[in-house]
Amino acid sequence: MPIQATQLRPGMIIHHQDELWRVMTVIHITPGNKRGMMQTKLRNLRAGTQTEYRFRSEDSVDKVALEQKTMEYLYASDGLHYFMDVETFEQVPLSLDTLGDALNYLTPNMRIDIEYFDDTPLAVALPKTVDLTVTDTTPALKGATVQAQLKPATTETGLVVQVPPFISEGDQIRVDTDTGAYVSRAKAAD
Repeated sequence: MPIQATQLRPGMIIHHQDELWRVMTVIHITPGNKRGMMQTKLRNLRAGTQTEYRFRSEDSVDKVALEQKTMEYLYASDGLHYFMDVETFEQVPLSLDTLGDALNYLTPNMRIDIEYFDDTPLAVALPKTVDLTVTDTTPALKGATVQAQLKPATTETGLVVQVPPFISEGDQIRVDTDTGAYVSRAKAAD
């Protein structure tokens, strides 16, 4: 479906230069007395690479609608990660190339949306935040007075997150899936 370049928004999927791209950022630029432009940062859905591209305001871009299916993460085996369609119970294996950094946030039985184009899974749509259990971290230093002090903590998925000193092993923390940063404590361990 063709749209004007001025209608581009982050998160949209477009067909550009015979590839599918996710729009990551969009900045409208109007330099002096020249025509306006849309400076975009695009991520290739198949290769995972990023590029910047400048569209003229009057350019037309093909917006692509992806089908989303809710899947439940099951397990990993032989380099593949298996998901189950919650409606049909069909199991779908996805490679590390398709999952990319999303693997750092996946825990067994987690439900996520997988985006399909022409019956081919292209990407994983993670929630804004996920709750992960801390499996390894250093004990807090007693008497530390610096408020902005952070320490590394390893989560159940292997992701290392900088956390406040009061977080200990077994705690559940909420992590932002866009940045990989600590958001808050989710709940204390039982």
